[in-house]
Amino acid sequence: MSETTHGIRIHTRSQAMRAAVELLSSMRFAISLLTVICIASVIGTVLKQHEPAANYVNQFGPFWAELFMALKLNAVYSAWWFLLILAFLVASTSLCIARNGPRYLADVRNYKENVREQSLQAFGLRAQGPLPGETPEAAARRIGDMLAGGGWKVRLQQRTTPAGPGTGWMVAAKAGAANKIGYIAAHSAIVLVCVGGLLDGDLVVRAQMWLGGKTPYNGGGLISEVRPEHRLSERNPTFRGNLLVAEGTQSSTAILSQSDGVLLQELPFAIELKKFIVEHYSTGMPKLFASEIVIHDKATGEATPARVEVNHPANYRGIEIYQSSFDDGGSRLQLRAVPLAPGIAPFDVEGVVGSSTPLAASAAGQPFTLEFTALRTINVENFSGTGAVSSGADVRKVDLRQAIESRLGAGNKTATRKELRNIGPSVSYKLRDAAGQAREFHNYMLPMDTGDGQPVFLLGVRETPSEPFRFLRIPVDDQGSMQGFVRMRLALADPALREQAVRRYVAKAVDPARPELAEQLAQSTVRALSLFAGSAPGTAAGAEGRGGLQAISDFMEANVPPAERERAGEVLIRILNGALFELAQLTRERAGLKPLEQSDATQAFMTQAVLSLSDAQAYPVPVAFELKDFTQVQASVFQVARAPGKNIVYLGCALLIIGVFSMLYVRERRLWVWLVPKEGGAQATMALSSNRKTLDGDREFARLTDKLIGARPHGDTA
Repeated sequence: MSETTHGIRIHTRSQAMRAAVELLSSMRFAISLLTVICIASVIGTVLKQHEPAANYVNQFGPFWAELFMALKLNAVYSAWWFLLILAFLVASTSLCIARNGPRYLADVRNYKENVREQSLQAFGLRAQGPLPGETPEAAARRIGDMLAGGGWKVRLQQRTTPAGPGTGWMVAAKAGAANKIGYIAAHSAIVLVCVGGLLDGDLVVRAQMWLGGKTPYNGGGLISEVRPEHRLSERNPTFRGNLLVAEGTQSSTAILSQSDGVLLQELPFAIELKKFIVEHYSTGMPKLFASEIVIHDKATGEATPARVEVNHPANYRGIEIYQSSFDDGGSRLQLRAVPLAPGIAPFDVEGVVGSSTPLAASAAGQPFTLEFTALRTINVENFSGTGAVSSGADVRKVDLRQAIESRLGAGNKTATRKELRNIGPSVSYKLRDAAGQAREFHNYMLPMDTGDGQPVFLLGVRETPSEPFRFLRIPVDDQGSMQGFVRMRLALADPALREQAVRRYVAKAVDPARPELAEQLAQSTVRALSLFAGSAPGTAAGAEGRGGLQAISDFMEANVPPAERERAGEVLIRILNGALFELAQLTRERAGLKPLEQSDATQAFMTQAVLSLSDAQAYPVPVAFELKDFTQVQASVFQVARAPGKNIVYLGCALLIIGVFSMLYVRERRLWVWLVPKEGGAQATMALSSNRKTLDGDREFARLTDKLIGARPHGDTA
């Protein structure tokens, strides 16, 4: 009983093993794996890989970010489940080749000349006919020579006829055997591509982390101070990382980004950047990126000059050096502080991109740390006639009535035509407060015309890197600077200057013959200026959502009946414009400048100034920095890669092309001609088989029948 039970268990395990092998090597299993890999590849393409965790939280929220991290969707191509699927695909395809490959190879070598005459009668393409005056042997040799001359591979077999005296001859021919080879080549290509991809991926790096004690580094400081457990050896067989080299310097340590930090890859050489070259089209769009470099071999000390361009890498000791991008290499910046609130005096500050400097509360209104993050000497933007630059919008969208917008000329029109224009240098910096929170700013050095005829300076701001920049537009005054706007901004916050501007406006607006209207107009003007400045009762100056045109709109909605709002809005805006014009004239007098003239240029300046003063209420800090001067230092970002699997992948691609072409365009055909003696000659029975039934096959058989035995085919083709 026990022996029987043991035998049953062995038999059951054997059946289970055969079933598992059958499933693993089946076509449906391989197609399922390929489908999952395609879906994962789409996710890896759409979702940015190896980004900091905070970026995913900002973009998708805490729940989805945590889910993505748990499923390793932020690092799809190095996730354990993706590597496991690739391993199963390699195993499945290899088993399929192992099971079917020998049979296909044997089938390629086999002519199947032992087929019986009765079997030929069952073929769909068959024919019979007499061959008078020829013996079976002579007919067989003639037919064999004709087929061989037509590219067929032929084998002759002599055997005894079962139905009578004498011997018969079988002519067995085949063509298109590459169809079977194509199956093996295509499946082998899948294995090679997957193996090459695994070798060139970070599987080897992951193995060193799992088995070799290597861990990602997520701190700061100098590269030379990073400990050995965060470094990979020069003998690392495969890697792909980035290397930043500033002009006039050299580096020999690449950075391999990981989801939880970075690994440092030591190179057997150092790359020195002699010169970074960038060429542009007339529109300002880049045409060429190139780097003139010198490769310093650590072992021999040999210096090898090379040039690296986009799509034209340099190769040294099996490591490819690609031109990935470019960056700032430590440019020196000179910034000028522009006060946007009272109590702050203008001042200059200098720094190097990548460095930071503290700002005292007396300088910036509150203690900040100024971080110099980037300098761009060329900015190509898309201008759309009357619209804003494509890289952002106003610092705040003001929700006003149509009458107010039409009076102020908001210019929120769209255009479909692209107009690329180089708008000059820009500087990026961060202001980090005492709590460690930072806002990012992006300001352009030169004024630009956004389409409405009034040049403006653009001051960009965003709260997080995932947001687009929002731009505050500051109009350019008649001196070519933003000081006219700054003087108006500071004067608007001064109650004494507002009162003086109100008196001037009322004196000019009221008819001397009707002095009783002066007090009423003065009260309305004070109310309009106070609302606009954010200092009316119940408002807080500079508070989010307070002051500016929004405050005027809120006041009308709360105090004016709907039927009268349009007319009241027009009157209030006319009063506001007049008072602000007098305020601008006052600031010019105090600065020793001549008064503004009544002209189209003055009107355009005042229109934009009103909009900018309104938007400036939402500017998050009391000071802005404009770029006054810079000394640029370029840096190249190289991608360095040792990819031993590259040649394997190339071989796999070549095999895949050969295999697919062979399976789709090569038809396997087999032809048999059975010749037996007959009075005065021989009797021929001919049949053709093909792996695909096509009209070409029918016509080919008809031609062969007529050529070889001079008979009409019958059966399925009759």
